[in-house]
Amino acid sequence: MSKEKESVLEGFKAFLMRGNVIDLAVAVVIGAAFTNVVNSVVKGLINPVVGAFGTKDLNKYSSCLKSPCETNAAGEVISGIPIMWGTVLSAVLTFVITAAVVYFLMVLPMAKYLARRARQQAAKEDVQEVMEVSELEVLKEIRDALVAQRSGSGQSTS
Repeated sequence: MSKEKESVLEGFKAFLMRGNVIDLAVAVVIGAAFTNVVNSVVKGLINPVVGAFGTKDLNKYSSCLKSPCETNAAGEVISGIPIMWGTVLSAVLTFVITAAVVYFLMVLPMAKYLARRARQQAAKEDVQEVMEVSELEVLKEIRDALVAQRSGSGQSTS
């Protein structure tokens, strides 16, 4: 049973040391920090722009499903069923901005880099293949010359 525990611990240690866990941890930390930046952009830039056309806070936009919607001073609903579509719109905008920034600043440049690297690797492989083919042709020519030389010298001595 101790061997089983050791193998489980060794497997866990190997899992941690693979590097994927560290990459994932860094991604989570960066993602959390980036979420704060995006939320600030939505609250500081987008909400005021939307506020120019209506209320100053996008989260205040709502409709009432069952009229009349009444709230107390604390913002708690007393009667009616409010649909808080402004909150949903704010979350969707946050998601779209986050996705756009991740795509244009991280995914797209990485894809271009990997495509360029693949083209360079393919070009190197093509050069290598051409060199191998030319080497093979030279070796065939040497072989043919040696065979011809042997055949020629063999016929004159016979």
